[in-house]
Amino acid sequence: MPDAPPAEVDIDDRLVHALLTDQHPDLARRPLRLLGQGWDNVLYRLGDDLTIRLPRRELSAGLVVHEQRWLPALAPDLPLPIPAPVRVGRPGRGFPWSWSVQPWFDGAAAGSLGPHRPVTAAQWSALATDLGRFLAALHRPAPGDAPENPYRGGPLAERDATTRARLIDVFADHGPATTPPPGADDAGPLAPLPNPAELAARWARAVAQPPWDGPAMWLHGDLHAHNVVVHAGVAAAVIDFGDITAGDPATDLALAFALFDNPDDRNRFQAAADTQTRPIDDAMWSRAEGWAVSVGLAVLDNSADSPAMYRMARAMIATA
Repeated sequence: MPDAPPAEVDIDDRLVHALLTDQHPDLARRPLRLLGQGWDNVLYRLGDDLTIRLPRRELSAGLVVHEQRWLPALAPDLPLPIPAPVRVGRPGRGFPWSWSVQPWFDGAAAGSLGPHRPVTAAQWSALATDLGRFLAALHRPAPGDAPENPYRGGPLAERDATTRARLIDVFADHGPATTPPPGADDAGPLAPLPNPAELAARWARAVAQPPWDGPAMWLHGDLHAHNVVVHAGVAAAVIDFGDITAGDPATDLALAFALFDNPDDRNRFQAAADTQTRPIDDAMWSRAEGWAVSVGLAVLDNSADSPAMYRMARAMIATA
């Protein structure tokens, strides 16, 4: 399993402070603290209520621009907060790309709460309803110039060969073991992988469904358990819209399988996400399950450096 790709530009506290001083001097005196970095971005905490998001690769620089353009327009119509930029940063001081100042959301990633999550069963069920309603509001026809993403929103058949190959590789590499890998969190045993033949049958059933033939709908594009913030037991925000695109809503509905291992909660999520203009029929729900299988296998195969993502991927495959 490969680690994250190397950064293509050096980002440190001095660079970030210099960018703020030049472009947003009223924010430059705030405390600045590195929160971490992923495959695409470096994230800083700025004071108590803001974050700074800077791309670390040219490939991800355009994703920040997508957020800057589209999130302010989408945010007012959504029932949960999203990280619509409050300030826009431009290239400078040798840094070649746009960057953003965004709101900070108190809480923890839903995927990090695990079986020891400090919430009640009733709160978790309410979370399913809240997230379903969020997608009911987000999934509306997108304009023709919505961002294109070749990896999200399209027909599952385009992922068939890759997913079948990963299914073989993943079971060969990881097997049914439930012991966390070295360096993993302490959230308990990993979800066991299902029977390979059963998983292959679920994938085949999803691929065989009729593809989405409606208008291209707005999609989060990367809606998984670590992009949902939970605070005091309730949904606080949906974050990380770098993969925002348009296409088949089943792509986002896969969240049900990534986050809720209880079938009743998945049913609550489905009922809340259903709308008259975009009803969730059996074919769409099966495609959502297929997206969970395909993305779960991909994440599992690429999360050697992220125990939390590794754990989430196992759960996606086990509960799909």
